[in-house]
Amino acid sequence: MKESKIMGIVTKQKEFFFSGKSRDLRFRLNSLKKLKDTIIKNEQAIVEALEKDLKKPRLESYTSEIGFIISEINYSMKNLNKWARRESVKSPLNLFPSRSYIIKEPYGVALIIGPWNYPFQLTMVPLIGAIAAGNCCVVKPSELSRESAGVIRKIIYEAFDMPYITVVEGGIEVSECLLEQNFDKIFFTGSPSVGKIVMEKAARKLIPVTLELGGKSPCIVDKKIDIDIAAKRILWGKFFNAGQTCVAPDYLLVNNEIKEALYDSFKKWLSVFFTEHPENSPDFSRIINKSHFIRLKNYVKEGKIIIGGQLNESELYIAPTIIEVSDMNSPMMQEEIFGPILPVVSYSGLEEVKRIIRLNPNPLGFYIFSNDKKIAEQLILNIPFGGGCVNDTLSHLQNQHLPFGGIGNSGIGNYHGKYSFDAFSHRKSILEKGYAFDLSMKYPPYKNKHVYLKKLLLK
Repeated sequence: MKESKIMGIVTKQKEFFFSGKSRDLRFRLNSLKKLKDTIIKNEQAIVEALEKDLKKPRLESYTSEIGFIISEINYSMKNLNKWARRESVKSPLNLFPSRSYIIKEPYGVALIIGPWNYPFQLTMVPLIGAIAAGNCCVVKPSELSRESAGVIRKIIYEAFDMPYITVVEGGIEVSECLLEQNFDKIFFTGSPSVGKIVMEKAARKLIPVTLELGGKSPCIVDKKIDIDIAAKRILWGKFFNAGQTCVAPDYLLVNNEIKEALYDSFKKWLSVFFTEHPENSPDFSRIINKSHFIRLKNYVKEGKIIIGGQLNESELYIAPTIIEVSDMNSPMMQEEIFGPILPVVSYSGLEEVKRIIRLNPNPLGFYIFSNDKKIAEQLILNIPFGGGCVNDTLSHLQNQHLPFGGIGNSGIGNYHGKYSFDAFSHRKSILEKGYAFDLSMKYPPYKNKHVYLKKLLLK
């Protein structure tokens, strides 16, 4: 797409925004309903696109993509009037008489850049927040999930007029061109390396950003657990979408005393989940493309394989793999894996756990399996991370009352539920005063007024 066309799209969206239509609450609610209805109408097309892009099982497609989005829309429609309402706050005595309040104002024209691993959910959920807050929006789906990008385009153009919500498709050159435009807000989901580029481009124009990135999310397994249930929940969180999840457990830190018992439970549950031949299972996804397959293939050589390790490049298949590692300097232990390979590092004490996690600080996800509340609390309070679970994995994403987002290398800002609305809203502060009373103390000449002012302010 030519730069002039992209500039024209942004210009038309600015005009539409300044018309005031997108600010109207009834318009926003109607837009959310249109999006919901169009997604439901195209459910089969979404499932088929995800199957072609990632061989994603139907249940995973519905729970983590379609159903997740519908639930988010329903929650936003139910609460939008409350979220958008003016928020009254107190005024201090020295400003008497006055009233103070906060207006939730849309930024204007937003850019949403989506990823390929959950191409619908991670593109549509930010869009829901942008619509709810009253913005216009340009949506850039990932070029790696081509089939999904095509269905996203179809859905948005069925639901909305182009000056309001527009889809722009293309590769790196299109993304670079978009990042040169005068957007009022940028929401990016992807890798930390690309996130730095997005933030650098935005900083030149002082555009506010939300960055949803990733990192190496640790999963600590204490000796005081129900091994069978812990194993099941860890495997589910890791191998959902073949590990191509930004908050999947990236590596395990397992107490020495229960490591072998945990391996036995892993073997049992992997067989139950995917049979003895996961390559034939309809419930196990594939790697997105050859480039990512080759990257992951190299990781398999970096440790002792406990389970799995089978590869089929023509099918982009990597078996669910558990691998024991001892070298913390290996690429697998320094880079986000983003695939169905789970490294295991054994430990004997909590200080060792903290030291290992500090090698890859500020992960997006954090998981601790322990029946010892003191151990769980100590780790949660002393390790910076985006969000996580105690005795489970991934499930915190399903709670719309919890903000989802990272810190440092794993992101800036958060969203989901009301936090999506907040991500695309500026909180404008207003103080109103009448003419009935005017404090002369604040006006020149000042003389010794500061003595009385200090007494007033220090009360």
